[in-house]
Amino acid sequence: MISKDSDTQNIGENMYSLLKKMFPICRSITGDGVRETLGIIRENIPIEVYEVPTGTKVFDWEIPQEWNIKDAYILDEYNKKIVDFKENNLHVVGYSAPIDMVLNLEELQPHLFSSEEQPDAIPYITSYYKKRWGFCLTHNQRRELKEGKYRVFIDSNLEDGYLTYADLIIPGKSKKEVFLSTYICHPSMANNELSGPVLLTYLAKWIAQKPRKYTYRLVFVPETIGSLTYLSRNYEAMKGNVIAGYNITCVGDNNEFSFLPSRYADTYSDRVALNILKHNQPNFKEYSYLDRGSDERQYCSPGIDLPIASIMRTKYGQYPEYHTSLDNLEFVCPAGLEGSLGIYKECIELIERNNKYRVRCLGEPQLGKRGLYPTLSMKGSGADVRDMMNFIAYADGKNDLLDISDIIGIPIRRMYPIIEKLLENDLLDV
Repeated sequence: MISKDSDTQNIGENMYSLLKKMFPICRSITGDGVRETLGIIRENIPIEVYEVPTGTKVFDWEIPQEWNIKDAYILDEYNKKIVDFKENNLHVVGYSAPIDMVLNLEELQPHLFSSEEQPDAIPYITSYYKKRWGFCLTHNQRRELKEGKYRVFIDSNLEDGYLTYADLIIPGKSKKEVFLSTYICHPSMANNELSGPVLLTYLAKWIAQKPRKYTYRLVFVPETIGSLTYLSRNYEAMKGNVIAGYNITCVGDNNEFSFLPSRYADTYSDRVALNILKHNQPNFKEYSYLDRGSDERQYCSPGIDLPIASIMRTKYGQYPEYHTSLDNLEFVCPAGLEGSLGIYKECIELIERNNKYRVRCLGEPQLGKRGLYPTLSMKGSGADVRDMMNFIAYADGKNDLLDISDIIGIPIRRMYPIIEKLLENDLLDV
């Protein structure tokens, strides 16, 4: 059972509160941080959680060992912590092996990572598939290091365990599916990581509020290895059923929207997203699939070929805060989250209501006798029903709502009441 949001008037604030609750958790592609995150999501929607053992083959990849970390720091000669994992979990290179030793500064430097271009930011660095250890710090911190001895300590463990992911299937009248995916593998970064899971959680609440035409498959996976794992277990069924879908990420800031298409930019998902964005966010930035960088790489890959696109705020890699400690709770906001949720709702609503309609009578229907057209003809009297007349002109059984919207140049949402009136008067076949 999916609980409804208690205060729809403050949905953006509620989304932000959920994001804030999950922000401190140290996540990676495996481990207890992923489980804790999914546990919080499961308090809101009834996801089913799965665990796949280390060593399991997933296409050309293999599930790695599970990584967990309790503590990490660097101490100077005066026993002062100059880098502290508990202060910011980005301070440790993801998947760092355990270490406890004393090094001089020259020996330590190859294990330190900072950004000269962003001297006040801690960079996000990982090493999932090659064993190493390291620390991340601001470049200003690094410049202040003096010659001497440093104790480096990482209390982590790498051992056979599991990769954890979750999904939620919301059944519809049809077995045909809309597929929505997000990832749960980054530590404390607000936009690049948590905005996606938060939006998908609230989208699930909204989808479940009433019966749906299509079935909805929602997944929360570690990026890349998680999407590959999910596909290796489900893609045969998905390939025959998924009609549209989106990879949801970077939806929490309040800047202009961005759109990344599927591989050939010719799917139903692309058509829906472009129509909604053009009529709602005309200043959106359109990218090429060559600019991809998230799980659309797996969902659209040759042989998989799912119709997956992505609607974002500022695209990953295109804002300076990306993959740094500056992607924090100040970078995202309730208005940004709620606005992104609204765009995805419009896309889902269009997918649900899109049909090909045919006017039932030959010739133009007599709308006046049905109360749909002014009975007193005078200059300008037909202006109020111009949209209806234009819709009728192209409702020939060949065009769907997307086609008609593109032809007559009005937003889809303005056609919904027109369709309802025409159906009430028995003037349309679906």
